Amino acid sequence: MFTGIIKETVSVKEIEEAGEGLRVSVTRPQSFEELSKGESISLSGVCLTVEAFDSGSISFFLAEETLEKSWFSKLEEGDEMNAERALRPQDRMGGHIVQGHVEAVSEVLDVEELEEGWNMTFSLPDDLQDLVVYKGFIAVEGISLTVTDVTEDSFSVTVIPETWRETNLSDRYEGDKINIETDMMGKYVKKMMEGRGGIDG
Repeated sequence: MFTGIIKETVSVKEIEEAGEGLRVSVTRPQSFEELSKGESISLSGVCLTVEAFDSGSISFFLAEETLEKSWFSKLEEGDEMNAERALRPQDRMGGHIVQGHVEAVSEVLDVEELEEGWNMTFSLPDDLQDLVVYKGFIAVEGISLTVTDVTEDSFSVTVIPETWRETNLSDRYEGDKINIETDMMGKYVKKMMEGRGGIDG
């Protein structure tokens, strides 16, 4: 489980094919102390398991399912990804509950600079339309954000300067791909309503 509060980015150092997936090595942030094999780390919203690490890098295996659901199928050396370690019981709960289960790849449609921050608009996949609501939570590249506008085929968020500085959104432009995960609570509500016949299946 993650919070979507991003304080670190990492760069892809090495990529190699591994069966149906990829094995990827990224830079290790100085703040990522006391790592252990098997722990979970979110990279741009995707929950991955640490396979190996040393003082300067961390390695992960990206399974076929991960590549299908994220933009990681197009991963290149030097790409920047947002990194967050799993939530500990003693941590403060900022943002919202992010599972690290990316549901789809979205496209950046527009980036508008504001007086204080940026307004970003993304495409909205058809199968996620019922799960994205005005003022609701959404995870974009693993970042906990609030939906400021939503249409049938797009949604928008406002990115504050701190988030712009600390994450890879400052390197995302029109046409770029991003990973999205909708709010977990919305999924449960939708399932309950479908079970009661309240939503056409």
